Amino acid sequence: MPEPYVPKEAIGHGDGGSAALAIGEAESLERRPGAAPPGAGPPGAPVGKPRSLWSDAWHDLCRNPVFVLSALVIVFLAVIAIWPQLIATGNPYRADLAKAQQGSQPGHPFGFDTQGRDVYTRVVYGARASITVGVCATTGAALLGSLLGGLAGFFGGWGDTLLSRLADIFFGIPVILGGLVFLSMVTSTTVWPVVGFIVLLGWPQISRIARGSVVTAKQNDYVQAARALGAGNRRLLLRHIAPNAVAPVIVVATIALGTFIALEATLSYLGAGLKPPTVSWGIDISTASPYIRSAPHMLLWPAGALSITVLAFILLGDAVRDALDPKLR
Repeated sequence: MPEPYVPKEAIGHGDGGSAALAIGEAESLERRPGAAPPGAGPPGAPVGKPRSLWSDAWHDLCRNPVFVLSALVIVFLAVIAIWPQLIATGNPYRADLAKAQQGSQPGHPFGFDTQGRDVYTRVVYGARASITVGVCATTGAALLGSLLGGLAGFFGGWGDTLLSRLADIFFGIPVILGGLVFLSMVTSTTVWPVVGFIVLLGWPQISRIARGSVVTAKQNDYVQAARALGAGNRRLLLRHIAPNAVAPVIVVATIALGTFIALEATLSYLGAGLKPPTVSWGIDISTASPYIRSAPHMLLWPAGALSITVLAFILLGDAVRDALDPKLR
């Protein structure tokens, strides 16, 4: 009968060694004679390191079909937003009144709008404005909210109280009403006024998430140990707290990106967002809404593109949340 496997670290360590020795003997009874010890792996194989949170999350995301599908859709939208000429060779501003409101034709699969402009070309070019507003507004809101919320959660005191009350004020402003009032005073036809407004009203939500994450992270033992060893506030924030508190911010920002795209389209539909000659899905939906019965194709195609884009970002955010949240494992 083969000798039972006894871990070396279990020998000569008092009670702890006895307990480990008993565990080793129990494992040896369940193992076939000649089998390798647990965790030893094949002969000559290097001992693998445990995966970090990020590598483990990426491993889960790559096996999630929802994430893969939504990521492919988002990559496709990003490519056509940067290079719309790849799939649309026409001019989104070219009008032919003789073809106004006509349906699908060879070379024009989505038909024409009220001014005889190709709907397919305008749908493709409209992705640029929506993606630009969503990405820039999300980046600005995430950076501003993370900075203010992280500093307030780390230092606390009167700054934390002031930020909380300021966030409450912004939470009390109706988004659509605030956009109508703020953007109605802007005459610019670029996307930046809309981006600035969304950042102005979008940072409080992310700041609260960042504050809560920092407050939770700074109470961990490794942060207290680093502080006891003499680490300064800057090192604590950048090396120990920020990497462990950024995951919830990424999840909220990813989901908010789709919401911001929908908000831009809503404001453009109401006439307060992007303005002509900018090509936008919201503008085209607003133009086509009175003709929903006579020419439904004018409304359905840009509305469908908008819905698919928002849904892709929301599903991507849900998948990232499931991968980064340890409670859901």
